[in-house]
Amino acid sequence: MFQKKIFVEKKKYRYLCSPQNSGNDFNLLIKNMIVIPVKEGENIERALKKFKRKFEKTGVIKELRRRQCFNKPSVIKREAKQHAVYVQHLHTIED
Repeated sequence: MFQKKIFVEKKKYRYLCSPQNSGNDFNLLIKNMIVIPVKEGENIERALKKFKRKFEKTGVIKELRRRQCFNKPSVIKREAKQHAVYVQHLHTIED
């Protein structure tokens, strides 16, 4: 149990400080940064709207909400089945 936890921690560290970027975490941060070019005279509200759209597409908030609590695999499968039944019911209503 203890060894597995250490391995996970090492794995995270390898991801953050991989040999490809020579231990320079700044390059890794720049690659994952959302950049919104703002033209001169462009409305700041429009730039914020672009930023929100790009941030939403990354799925960070969804991932955080998903990781807040542990869901058992059986519960996940059950919810997927219920969703499939619901979608199938919607399709039969349309026809």
